[in-house]
Amino acid sequence: MDIKDLAKKIRLHTLEMTSLAGSSHIGSSFSMTDIIAVLYGTILKFNPKQPKWEKRDRFILSKGHAASGLYAALAECGFFPVDKLKTFYQDGSSLLGHVSHKDIPGVEVSTGSLGHGLPIGTGMAYGAKLDNSDHKIFVLLSDGECDEGSNWEAIMFAAHHKLDNLVAIIDYNKIQSLDQVSNTLALEPFADKWKSFGWEVMEVDGHNFEQMQNTFSSLPLQSNHPTCIIAHTIKGKGVSFMEESVLWHYRSAQGDEYSAAKKELESL
Repeated sequence: MDIKDLAKKIRLHTLEMTSLAGSSHIGSSFSMTDIIAVLYGTILKFNPKQPKWEKRDRFILSKGHAASGLYAALAECGFFPVDKLKTFYQDGSSLLGHVSHKDIPGVEVSTGSLGHGLPIGTGMAYGAKLDNSDHKIFVLLSDGECDEGSNWEAIMFAAHHKLDNLVAIIDYNKIQSLDQVSNTLALEPFADKWKSFGWEVMEVDGHNFEQMQNTFSSLPLQSNHPTCIIAHTIKGKGVSFMEESVLWHYRSAQGDEYSAAKKELESL
């Protein structure tokens, strides 16, 4: 699967989905799109015809408010028809505004209450170790979500139990709901915090496909240690007037903005 093409399709779907629904979080979806494209395009083991295949890798989108991007990736990978994406956030649709596993093949767990995805993924990783299973668990978190204390309990637990089958990926776009992360609750020195808890850490460009593919293909970074990938990203990546703007956390493109955004994305 062509990763760049997949990322383009995810962004175009996300633009349309959020616009039709009049919903939000397009900036959050765009910042993680390239990460999602690499994972689903080349890294994750899965079978869309058998969503519960025991040997599949598990992926959890802990930043569940970016549901549109994940749904788009799942549809493009064949888990359900692409046409279903147009029902996103509509009355009666199973494609809820925050990630839901109910009636959505390919979604492991419902998320949206921040700080839950990593603890759940840690439990899955521990269970896999007890079962001597060799699949991996990938959890994608937002940077603002790392304010939640529940994450740090899971981070301690994972290192203590040597869960090298667990990968936490941080979508580090540096903007959370209403302001810059640094103004809300500063995370730096971010990598050092994870390292001090016993994790192996790698920082990558979250929009560099080759760099991410090489990194994700070489996991775990060290045996007996969980891995944290800090992916430096741009909020709203792909549309110039959305990039690095807090406005597009709670906004959807309509009218002329929609047309302009679509034109930019089609030229990628």
